[in-house]
This record gives sequence, structure tokens and C-alpha cells, in this order.
Amino acid sequence: MQLIWANDHLTADAVRELLGERSARRLKDSTVRTVLRRLEQKGFVAHAVDGRTFVYRATEPRGRVAAKAVKHIVDWFCNGSLDEVLVGMVDNAMLDRPQLQLLIDKIETAKKGKE
Repeated sequence: MQLIWANDHLTADAVRELLGERSARRLKDSTVRTVLRRLEQKGFVAHAVDGRTFVYRATEPRGRVAAKAVKHIVDWFCNGSLDEVLVGMVDNAMLDRPQLQLLIDKIETAKKGKE
């Protein structure tokens, strides 16, 4: 997914080439195609056909996918309590001052939008 988000759209061959640059061993073509097919079955990517070649693209931006994953974690581990997660992140120094300020700014903007 990182490669597809970074490159907008890719063929299976391009994914294999890029993965080969990042690792010591080269993956088989069938392995890459299987992973892409599974990502498509799960709704993370979609493909268009260019000639006889499948061209894959992400169906949603990285941030939206990450937000859904965090929601799943919040629901699973914290019974849906986002407060518990955020307080835990602050307590464990996972957020620095600029990140906290950004969060505060987003909250203030959201509050103004609801008034």
C-alpha cells in the first residue's frame, strides 16, 4: 500500500521492481499479484485495464485508511472510548507539543463548525 500511495497507480510489475529495490531478494510475480488481488478483495485498491495490463490505484487516501484502522483498535481494545486512547497517548508521551497543538486547533475548528 505504501508504494501505491506514493506512486498514485502502479502495475504489478512496477510494484515488484520497487519492492526489489527495497529488499535483498526479489519476490515472485505471482506473489505480488496475489497480494494485489487480496488488497483489491479487501477494498484497499482497485484496478483498471490498460491493454492487457492491470493498473492498480488506492481506493482511499492513506489518512482515511489509518483513521479506520485506529477506530477498529479503539473499538476492540478500549470499548469505543477514544478518550481512553488519546489520554493514554498523552500519558505515554506519544504526542509532542506541536502535535498536541495541532490536535487542539482541530478540536477548536470542529467546535466552531458545530455551533
